[in-house]
Amino acid sequence: MRLGLLVDLQRCIGCDTCTLACKQENGTPKDFFFARVLNMETGEFPQVKRSYLPVLCNHCADAPCIRACPNKSIFKRSDGIVIIDQERCNGTGACVSACPYGNIYLNAEEQWYFPDDSPHEHYAKSRLENGKSKKCTYCAHRLDQGLEPACVVSCPAGARIFGDFDDPNSKVSQHLLVQKEQTQREPFRLLEKLGTDPSTRYIRPLSQMHSGGRGHDK
Repeated sequence: MRLGLLVDLQRCIGCDTCTLACKQENGTPKDFFFARVLNMETGEFPQVKRSYLPVLCNHCADAPCIRACPNKSIFKRSDGIVIIDQERCNGTGACVSACPYGNIYLNAEEQWYFPDDSPHEHYAKSRLENGKSKKCTYCAHRLDQGLEPACVVSCPAGARIFGDFDDPNSKVSQHLLVQKEQTQREPFRLLEKLGTDPSTRYIRPLSQMHSGGRGHDK
């Protein structure tokens, strides 16, 4: 099994619903965003286009953060999800520096949104601690309950598809099969030349297929 997220960029409308859903589900501190959406403009006036690129932890098969952690607090589950053990993490920040995607966060003086005694804050802090490295976990706590990640459930355009890439009958595998047959689109990974083999993958917009552009994987 290799769980992962497929983002169909043809469907993404840049609404940031995934960002908000992630923030609500995980109760992350201020300025911590596990599910960012990059907003970009390409071309020259008047031929200007706007595109969106959701980014999050890639849960790499060869994760640089695991190798960099001096305390061995980062590990990979049997389903491929990379987790930072909040109890073992000592906040050195080595994983932050090692991640080539900039998707791990550490801030010694974290400011949380709600009072310590609020129910939601208690729920979030049961999984996230002050002064420890944090990142997207594909909502592993939800997966263990048979639920999908919050960002996937909330996406109004159905741009985020989650499942087992090793299972040909999973949602992600079936979506890739249909898109290959109907649109000739193949998945790509960010910074593929690094050889980290991310579990977060993308399908480029149809406009880039028609123009022959390489787009976001450069």
